[in-house]
Amino acid sequence: MSDASPPPPDTEAPPVPPSSSGSPTDFLKGVVGKRVIVRLTSGIDYRGVLSCLDGYMNIALEQTEEHVNGVVTNRYGDAFIRGNNVLYISAAEPL
Repeated sequence: MSDASPPPPDTEAPPVPPSSSGSPTDFLKGVVGKRVIVRLTSGIDYRGVLSCLDGYMNIALEQTEEHVNGVVTNRYGDAFIRGNNVLYISAAEPL
């Protein structure tokens, strides 16, 4: 009697996709230096390159555009947004 099992198939299992369940802190660290969309509680969007942010969600953006109802209304070199006005931050480009 032989306990030999059949040989494994020649194909390998597909790679596991990266987990999207990281913490908000991991996300924010990952988008520094990348294009983001910042939505304010007023509904206005600011789009630009995230330069830095702090624990209060105060944000510094470069190459900033202000969008009201989807229309560009202003362009700024640098913009500073006080954290208590921020509703959310979203990546504007794939991570």
